[in-house]
Amino acid sequence: MARRDPIEAMRVAAGLTIHDHQVRILFLCEADLETEEAREYLELLELSEIVPQSFLSSMENKMECLDVIQGSKMMADADQLISL
Repeated sequence: MARRDPIEAMRVAAGLTIHDHQVRILFLCEADLETEEAREYLELLELSEIVPQSFLSSMENKMECLDVIQGSKMMADADQLISL
């Protein structure tokens, strides 16, 4: 979950795929995805086949938006949660 540091959350998510972990990332805060650093990490997510998602309707033009029920189910189904 990207709560406080979305850039770090993207870096960690991409890194976790090295050992064939299935990873999802859920943004719980606004993120400026237009910076060079953010674009690089978004590219890493894409290469790692991680689709960024969010609850925030303000992020829907940047990534897939989930409703609260979908997001809650995603978190409940997870084996592990990491909050950054």
